[in-house]
Amino acid sequence: MWRALREHLREPGPARPTRVSRLDLGLSIIAATIALVEIALRDAVRFSALSAMIGLTIAAALAVRRTRPLSAIVTAFAVVNGVSVTLAALGRQEIVLYSSALVLVLPFALLKHGSGREVALGLSTLLATYGISAALGELHSAEEAVGSLVVLFFPAALGAALRFRARAHRVELERAQLRERQMLARELHDTVAHHVAAIVIQSQAAQAVLTSRPAAAHAALGAIQQEAARAMLELRSLVGALRDDGPAALAPQGTASAIEALVRDAGELATFEKSGELDALSPAVGLALHRIARESLHNARTHGRNVTRIFVRITQQGATVRLIVENDGDSPAAPSRDGFGLVGMRERATLLGGTLEAGPLPSGGWRVEAVLPLQGAGA
Repeated sequence: MWRALREHLREPGPARPTRVSRLDLGLSIIAATIALVEIALRDAVRFSALSAMIGLTIAAALAVRRTRPLSAIVTAFAVVNGVSVTLAALGRQEIVLYSSALVLVLPFALLKHGSGREVALGLSTLLATYGISAALGELHSAEEAVGSLVVLFFPAALGAALRFRARAHRVELERAQLRERQMLARELHDTVAHHVAAIVIQSQAAQAVLTSRPAAAHAALGAIQQEAARAMLELRSLVGALRDDGPAALAPQGTASAIEALVRDAGELATFEKSGELDALSPAVGLALHRIARESLHNARTHGRNVTRIFVRITQQGATVRLIVENDGDSPAAPSRDGFGLVGMRERATLLGGTLEAGPLPSGGWRVEAVLPLQGAGA
């Protein structure tokens, strides 16, 4: 248990902004304005100076709630608790400032943006605040005590839920990237296996005719050199890719030339066009283009709305090859985050030294564009 607690305290927390944004600054100004207006208009608000200090402190804390969540919550609640204890010691009535309810935004921000140590210290501050309220007699019944506890910690629970949801999404993204790396590694293994098999056959042939036919042996050695160079080029693309499944079949799983067959299988709505010399493509690049085209066609047919045309074009331009898959359906709403299929396609393109862009078209529909070097990474 203690080990788990120490690991939680060492958790760095999610990425958070380093500067106060204009939105946060605007929220702080609005909160300060609301507090000052309430103090000026309500006759029931007593001790205007102390009330203004509470309102302005909470407003300032709201501005830094994401950049410095622990400092924000500790400062705000320290001022609120200090004023409450001071008034109780003087025998004065507590301050009722409705705008101070904005302080509940701070526990939410703490659990959403804070590190493990910051969360622990911040929750301790909340518990101390609850204890001070109980000691000052501000909780007059069991129902009020339970209700205050729920109100105080519910924003923190909500922030924790959103934090865990974002973490789960990051884990799924990492799994999608890992699956794509494993698939790419398997496919590269298959293509390299072809080169190695050719090397073995040519070396056996060279050995058999070495003494009787030196010219044939020389030709076989040249073929071995070419196959070895191609194998090294493919192996270079394996850097960074992982694989943990069993042995793979030796047949490639898809090539650039097979994209036309994919388009035909997609139905009458799909059309295909190609230009340039595609024979010079690395097998790894051909497999990647096949995978991207297959995923894009599947998305267009499955998720596209009112699609009447799917256009696929593959073009060789200098040392690169460009694949475009687009449709004319209704433009979908811009997603807040990429789907796992798109993450996999982009990961595959990046591993091979290329790029992949996907998004809605101005005239409606969706477009996927991948640009890869002919020979993959390091070409």
